[in-house]
Amino acid sequence: MSKSAIDQFTRCIALELASKQVRVNSVCPGVIITEVHRRAGLDEEQYAQFLAKCKQTHALGRPGEVEEVAHSIAFLASDAASFITGVNLPVDGGRHAMCPR
Repeated sequence: MSKSAIDQFTRCIALELASKQVRVNSVCPGVIITEVHRRAGLDEEQYAQFLAKCKQTHALGRPGEVEEVAHSIAFLASDAASFITGVNLPVDGGRHAMCPR
């Protein structure tokens, strides 16, 4: 529910600020290799199993890297994306296009 709210918030704020030439976009990452899952209580074996499951749940067959998300954000913030606003960009290795089990 909260993720859907952020998606809609992105679109609404983009419309509100477009007349001021302010672009508003969001990034929707899939599983990204960080310390967050370990800090949430997963031990090494559980974390390895979690990452292995990404081979089935992500079309590209792997979890993402922090740099991949950062590059997407940098692109959206750059002049190269000057005509993009109101977008919820999946950076998830194709997970959004699948029906993961």
